[in-house]
Amino acid sequence: MNVLTKNFSFFLDAFGQTLQLFAISAVLSLVLGTLLAALRVSPVPVFRGIGTAYVTILRNTPLTLVFVFFVFAYPLLEILKIDEYTAAVVALSLYTAAFVCEVVRSGINTVPVGQAEASRALGLTFTQMLGNVVLPQALRSVVPPMTSTMIALLKNTTVASGFAVFQAGNIREQLSDQGDNVLLGLLWVALGFVILVMPLTYVQQVFEKRWSVAR
Repeated sequence: MNVLTKNFSFFLDAFGQTLQLFAISAVLSLVLGTLLAALRVSPVPVFRGIGTAYVTILRNTPLTLVFVFFVFAYPLLEILKIDEYTAAVVALSLYTAAFVCEVVRSGINTVPVGQAEASRALGLTFTQMLGNVVLPQALRSVVPPMTSTMIALLKNTTVASGFAVFQAGNIREQLSDQGDNVLLGLLWVALGFVILVMPLTYVQQVFEKRWSVAR
């Protein structure tokens, strides 16, 4: 307890930054991932190709390399100047969006084809059909895998500590500099992440019960 109480304010600030980084990246990745899923099921071959290429490249690229690009390589392009924190948000969002896309696409595939055909028979456009008919049904079946993706995003925020972004991943370095027991500190960090994951798991259970559908 001495390690925690002595550095409590530092732990609090670090996990606060972790939550902020997670929240922003989660929102952006959910929006982008859903748009990518729409591209992947689009009737236009070019759009499907763009979505497929994005997912294939990002899913098969280590997250650390994505960070390296946006922190070190991207500034050399001199397109738009961004700091390390913004680079971390962009890297996490773009990387996670590829996984969100596949989760949403798998949910879309669970919706009977007849739903789409009936929508088209009624004169709905592809966008209207997807947004008003297919996606609301698809989201019911993707809650568990989407929660797992968000939990993975939460843990992936620690990668940012290697690129000068302050959050929970920096606690080890702080404790080491002060001569505190690093192992005990890391155990508290692990417990902190367990505590952060619990609300996500609870939200998953709530939505599963609310959106449960007999199949």
